Formats: sequence, structure tokens, C-alpha cells
Amino acid sequence: MKIAITEDDFRVASIHEQFLEKIDGVEVIGKALNASEALALLEDEEVDVLLLDNYLPDRSGVSILPELRSKFPKLDVILITASTERKVVEPAIRNGVLDYIVKPVDFNRFKAALEKVMNRRELLESDDEFNQSVIDQVLSGRTSGANPVSLPKGIDPLTLTKVQETMESLKNGINAEDLSEHLGASRTTARRYLEYLISTGEAKAELEYGIVGRPERKYYLI
Repeated sequence: MKIAITEDDFRVASIHEQFLEKIDGVEVIGKALNASEALALLEDEEVDVLLLDNYLPDRSGVSILPELRSKFPKLDVILITASTERKVVEPAIRNGVLDYIVKPVDFNRFKAALEKVMNRRELLESDDEFNQSVIDQVLSGRTSGANPVSLPKGIDPLTLTKVQETMESLKNGINAEDLSEHLGASRTTARRYLEYLISTGEAKAELEYGIVGRPERKYYLI
């Protein structure tokens, strides 16, 4: 993800840049000291996410949000400001900021905001059509059944969505072996996702007894 920082305090901008260096999958494209520089930067560079301060020397960050929505419809904006007044919070949300972080910024909260944007962008780019579950995830900014900050290591949001969609289409449940064939992955990987859904309360497992052999775990969405 390509990130631009708009912040008139170079010390704060430097902190945000240091935070971004600790997060995988992001790149700082440029920095702007005011609203005019930010708009010029967005015209010249391909930017995915803008970290935007509200109190800028020339214009407030909130005041340029409609212009950003109009000129750069695919741009995601995270507002980072000391302001907590309704006159700032409400128009920021109504004009589509993806997140709103109050200064001073905590790194974990900062990282969570970037991960939320990453998950949303990955979901939107994952297919040409979406079921209700994926749409809900996009609108809520989180993966279904997952912690809003991040998924556990070894659980990929796109693969998780595919597992959920597969299980939704099968009323009679599925075992790890059949799911592995659907995913094109190992049985161990399939079982890891199935057990994860159990841990989040989204699925249950029942023992199925065949004619011969040991009983097998079959998984159902709740």
C-alpha cells in the first residue's frame, strides 16, 4: 500500500513515518505540510492511503475531504488529529474517512487502522461479485469472526473468506479433506481454518461415523 502523510509538524510526520516502517506491506510515497501540497502530491503520485491531519496552515483536513472524494474516489483517508469536537468528527465520518485517530497516536492503534484498510482493500479486490458476508466485512472494516486488529498468524483473510463461502454453500457440512480440495491446499491448512472458525464461534464440529474406520470430524457453520 502506498501511503502519503499530510502533517504540518515535521516531528509528528517523522513519528508516523517511523510507525509505517514497522508495518509490512506499506510504502511512504511522500509527505505534505499543508492541504495544497497534499492535493498536488495526490495529482502527481499514485497514492492508496492518505494520513491526514485536520489542523493545517491553509485549510482544515476536514474541509478538503469532499474534494478528495470527488477527485480521488479510490483514495482511503485516515484522519489523525487532536480534535475530538463533533464539528470535526461528524463531517469526517460523513465524508468517508476509513478511520479517525486521536493524537497522541498509539502505535498499536495506528497499526490497527492500517491493517483495517489493508483488509478492506484486499476484500474489494478479491472478486468481481460479493456475497452478503463479504459486503458486511467490507463495511465493518473487519474480517468475519476476527479480532478487529488482526487475524492470528497463519490465517489469511482472503482464504478465510473462501472457506466461509464454501461452507455457506454446503448444508451438509464438510470435512478437512474435502475442504482442502476446494482450496487447493493441504489438509492441515484446511483443518487450521476450520478449527479457527470453531474458536470464533462461527462453526461447530460433529463426529461422523462411517461404515469402517475411525469417526471423522465434520464442520458446519452455525
